[in-house]
Amino acid sequence: MENIYKKIGNATKWSSLAEILAKLITPVTSMILARLLTPDAFGVVATVAMIFSFADMFTDSGFQKYLVQHEFNSNEEMYQSTTVAFWTNLTISFLLWGIIIIFSDSLAALVGNPGLGKTFRVACISLPVTSFSSIQMALYRRNLEFKTLFVVRITAVLIPLVVSIPLAIMLKSYWALIIGTICGHLSNAIILTVKSKWKPNLFFRFHILKQMLAFSIWSLVEAVSIWLTNYIGIFIVGVFLSTYHLGLYKTSMHTVNQIMTLITAATTPILFASLSRMQNNFKLFEDTFFKFQRHVGMLVIPMGVGIFMYHKLMTNLLLGSQWVEASEFIGLWALISSFKIVLSNYCSEVYRSVGRPRLSVMVQVTQIVVLIPLLLYGAKSGFEMLYILRSFVVIEMIIVNLTIMYLTVRISPRKMILNIVPFVFCSIIMALCALGLQHVSDNLIWSIISIFICVIIYFISLYCIFPETRSDLAPVLDKIERIVSRKVRRSIYMNKNFERD
Repeated sequence: MENIYKKIGNATKWSSLAEILAKLITPVTSMILARLLTPDAFGVVATVAMIFSFADMFTDSGFQKYLVQHEFNSNEEMYQSTTVAFWTNLTISFLLWGIIIIFSDSLAALVGNPGLGKTFRVACISLPVTSFSSIQMALYRRNLEFKTLFVVRITAVLIPLVVSIPLAIMLKSYWALIIGTICGHLSNAIILTVKSKWKPNLFFRFHILKQMLAFSIWSLVEAVSIWLTNYIGIFIVGVFLSTYHLGLYKTSMHTVNQIMTLITAATTPILFASLSRMQNNFKLFEDTFFKFQRHVGMLVIPMGVGIFMYHKLMTNLLLGSQWVEASEFIGLWALISSFKIVLSNYCSEVYRSVGRPRLSVMVQVTQIVVLIPLLLYGAKSGFEMLYILRSFVVIEMIIVNLTIMYLTVRISPRKMILNIVPFVFCSIIMALCALGLQHVSDNLIWSIISIFICVIIYFISLYCIFPETRSDLAPVLDKIERIVSRKVRRSIYMNKNFERD
């Protein structure tokens, strides 16, 4: 048990470091691109991403999750399954790319952007490229080897900075974003293929493929249902509203998700891999799940509340004044997403880790059934109604997930909710303080200072009101103490040298 927690801790360290650096670089890139390109350009890219992501699900075919979740008898058996998955992925990716090339003009018209056929043909060159990286990435995640994935992640986030921004300055077109994305996928494929212990070879067995498909077919159906949940709004906005509103809709959600994934992207793959290794020990399995939920909730809930309270400031800082119409959606989506992450998203990782992805499919289907009519009504009523309905429909998914967790996995919804109550309570205190601080002044410098004051108030409230959370805060406080003591020692050393001189 001690060894697995050590591996989880080490994986979390590298994954968190990657996401922290990525979130320092990516917002800078997004801020620059949002000022160089118009919302219409981002609307076009959202449409292209919708087609690419749909095709990319089939190129993976759910094999990546199978390789992480399945318990193999030996490394040889694992590498054989990996090779079969690789050749299957590569074959499907070329077939899908060919289909997109043939029907590109029809696809462009279908999603409400006639004339973008050439864009689809070029953008989807990434399909065979990503098939090279997805399998290697699964092996690294399975073994909780996130140090190599750190290199991959950082390289990928630097690509837009050095490729997309110069192209945006020169072209003033969405092509800057598309070319940057292709280069990012290419860098992933090259690094992972070079560093991976496993290499493709001429091996294929249909009985292995059949065995993998028994699990992967449900993973694939789940991926399709998640895609529909995420992209049905983009399709409806693209058809019923303008590319301008499509750009607002997609960029608002993307901006919030970028901030939230500072925490979730660092923990979700680790949670899935860890729970998969513990699936035969329910006590350890449950304890690990609640520990992840508590640690993530301590950060994402105040983060969501904070963005909601300072949505105009966040929009101006991250996107610029031309995106002011998106600010209220950004605030609302951040607030709802913070609860969705800790009470819904992690449930899907539980289902997959015990080999039951069909449960996640059921959740996604119920969400789609509710989501589509509400989005159609919202699109006809205007952009404001659409984003309000899109945000609050998430509550249905949370309720369904909590119910399924109790009925099938026997994890208590009550315990899940009580696990995050301290963070909700202290976030409310922080929000009330934010209201008071905002009435002092609307000056930019004061607004930024007030955010730091709110953060301090949140952690002090948590420490004083809920003593049981102090063990969770200990690593953070120890880190702060080490930084402060290091600076104090350095200051004393410099003062002694100064006095000596």
